[in-house]
Amino acid sequence: MSFQILKNEVNSLAGELFTSRGFVLVDIIFRQDSSGLSLSLLADRPQGGISLEECSLLNRLLRQEMDAKNILNGQYNLEVSSPGLDRPLTAKEDFMRCMNKEAVFFLNDLINGKCQWQGVINSVNETSVFIIQEGEVLEIPLIKINKAKLVI
Repeated sequence: MSFQILKNEVNSLAGELFTSRGFVLVDIIFRQDSSGLSLSLLADRPQGGISLEECSLLNRLLRQEMDAKNILNGQYNLEVSSPGLDRPLTAKEDFMRCMNKEAVFFLNDLINGKCQWQGVINSVNETSVFIIQEGEVLEIPLIKINKAKLVI
């Protein structure tokens, strides 16, 4: 099974499972090392805040589902954890939840000659995030965002 197909299957399965329990899948990180494949999933509540017990429950439920569907052949490590205070902002809903908060954006393409911007999230639409940066509104297309997180 190709890496992309595997990632899509885990994303679909975890996304459905987490959503059915009132959580959101924030990110999936795959690592291959000498002990085999490691999957780290970041989960949170839509409004933020997840407990250690909830992470443990999601971990057990996801492992049961993955094993029942035989998604991964062989041994693997699975970890479900909180994204923490520096949770990555990846989707429109993440930016909407963080309105009027300061964030830093790392871009995959230049905007006004820069690939990193920091400012207060002012508004969000289907395709862009608008930030206030030095008193001016700057539009950042979602497709150009490589990574974004709140400034702590």
